[in-house]
Amino acid sequence: MNRTYNDTMFIDTFEHEYTWLNGFMRNVRRYGSRPAVIDPETGTAWTYSKLNAEANRLAHGLIDAGIGKNDVVMSALKNCPEFCTSYIAPRKAGAILLAANTSLATEEMAQLIDHNKPKAIIYSAVLKDVVAGALKISECKCPLVIMADNLSGVEAPEGHVLYEDFIKDKSEDNPVIESRPHIYDEVLRLCTSGTTALPKCVPLNDINEVLSAHDVIMHYPLTCNDVTLNMTPWFHRGGVHSGGPCPTFYIGGAVVVMRSFKPQTALDWVEKYKITFMMGAPANLEMLARAQERNSRNLSSIRGIVTMGGPLTRNDCIRYMGVLTPNIFNGYGTTETFWNSFLRPYNLPSAAGSVGYSCIDDETRIVKIYDGKRSEPEETVPMDGKTQGEIIIHCPEKTTYSYYGNTEAEEEKFYKGWMYTGDTGTWDKNGLVTVCGRIDDMMVVSGENIYPQQIEEAILRNEKVSDCIVTSIPDSVRGQAAVAYIIPKDKTLTIEEIKDFCIKSPLLSMYKRPRFYAFTDEIPYTATGKKQHNLMKKQALEDYKNNRLHK
Repeated sequence: MNRTYNDTMFIDTFEHEYTWLNGFMRNVRRYGSRPAVIDPETGTAWTYSKLNAEANRLAHGLIDAGIGKNDVVMSALKNCPEFCTSYIAPRKAGAILLAANTSLATEEMAQLIDHNKPKAIIYSAVLKDVVAGALKISECKCPLVIMADNLSGVEAPEGHVLYEDFIKDKSEDNPVIESRPHIYDEVLRLCTSGTTALPKCVPLNDINEVLSAHDVIMHYPLTCNDVTLNMTPWFHRGGVHSGGPCPTFYIGGAVVVMRSFKPQTALDWVEKYKITFMMGAPANLEMLARAQERNSRNLSSIRGIVTMGGPLTRNDCIRYMGVLTPNIFNGYGTTETFWNSFLRPYNLPSAAGSVGYSCIDDETRIVKIYDGKRSEPEETVPMDGKTQGEIIIHCPEKTTYSYYGNTEAEEEKFYKGWMYTGDTGTWDKNGLVTVCGRIDDMMVVSGENIYPQQIEEAILRNEKVSDCIVTSIPDSVRGQAAVAYIIPKDKTLTIEEIKDFCIKSPLLSMYKRPRFYAFTDEIPYTATGKKQHNLMKKQALEDYKNNRLHK
């Protein structure tokens, strides 16, 4: 291609040096003595120099174990300092970090291992039984398994190595990277919820990481003086990217580690550590507000509370702005695309109930829904705030438009530079998007995406069950609560028995278990044999109002 100038140096420098790791290393040089990680539970704080040194020790250990270019390092880590080093170290070896959901059940974890074939697994000690059980039943035999974040000092299972022992005596110097990085290299792999036990695995490249960081930096805005607390797990896209390690380490701020959310503790830490940004699901904000109303803390350091995973009602928004901070932000997006529409404090509470306007570099549209075919990106519905269509997203800077090892899902979700979300919504003349529901009946419980088909698959393993269908009802704390309707094969089956079966199911993480149960005589199907979840959702709401559901 002919240029009007010599573009050789620009292309070489941009494509190989505009990486997230180079951004982090700039901050090691600029802010070496400033805090990067604060871990209140252990009373430790790491500066940028210390964080880099610890990441180097892990990187040297991985390299010495033969891990290199495009190898997968899987983490199953709570929010902890080892998550931070695991986020950085594989890049220094040219490897890919697969961040697994720490709430997965044993069989779910095994399927994830077999699909991604990691050469190393680093996990929090509280997950010892799940990881050990998954490795026993998985076909992939991972050669290196490391137990980290060992607050209780438990003994590592046979064949596993303690994190401290693994990095012991390793060099704190920056390793020499054998392969030259490229902005299109995959560096991070995240997991969505799936319609089966195996989630879709979303590859993110280096430029996705850089531009996701930039997106947060300009939307908050985030600065090197900020201290962030994510109330949700970092293994989520909204966890690692919305004020988590990705943008915070890229700008030179500090993250506060919260392994599991406790509203009173989170508020105490705001006072103690002068936290400026908090991130969480709407359920987190509700619990924060209740805790603050019971026992008021000084929250004057907060510059913003960012929520994703669902819209806020006008009444809730007004309450949170009064009780917590007037600076409430609300984002909408997906694991594949991060956030793509956004409400800032000046949009609220007037635009509460919607999910906002397209982000600066993104475009969100509402297109027509056809039976049996996909609409073209130009086939939009009227911008009247009433006509429903499917929400589609254009954001080439934050997605690779792909899934690892799942071309069928790629073809379904990605088309002509757009992601087809499966969400239904409306938009008005100003482009304000409001979500109405799901085409595929996905549920969102405490910020987690759950598909009814997976819960149904688990329940149908019970020999006393003939058929079942799962839907949801609104829940003031969790957002939605799963409801299971069951046709017994054996009339001796009881609600308590099926509840216990779900608790013990290796396919059901705790947040995926139904909260309500009911027996039924029939399940509605379409003429083509598909369960009609939409009809059962109406039935469930009616049954809940009339106390016909069992906890």
